[in-house]
Amino acid sequence: MKQEEELESGRTLEEVFEQLDEIVEKLQSQDVSLDETVKLYTEGMGLLKESDAILRDAEKKVLQIDEEGRVDEF
Repeated sequence: MKQEEELESGRTLEEVFEQLDEIVEKLQSQDVSLDETVKLYTEGMGLLKESDAILRDAEKKVLQIDEEGRVDEF
């Protein structure tokens, strides 16, 4: 399984996590207005949904090897 699983957005899971980290850093700053906080929260929730979709897609690609050595898609 590749570490860089992507969806139609073209972003990897790592890129989505980097963006989430940036949002968290901004939210932890005391210089963020309420409007900006709501905007960042909304953006972060969208990124969480995107990361969930990437992980679900990767999970579908996981292969299981049975006792006889055959590879079956999970």
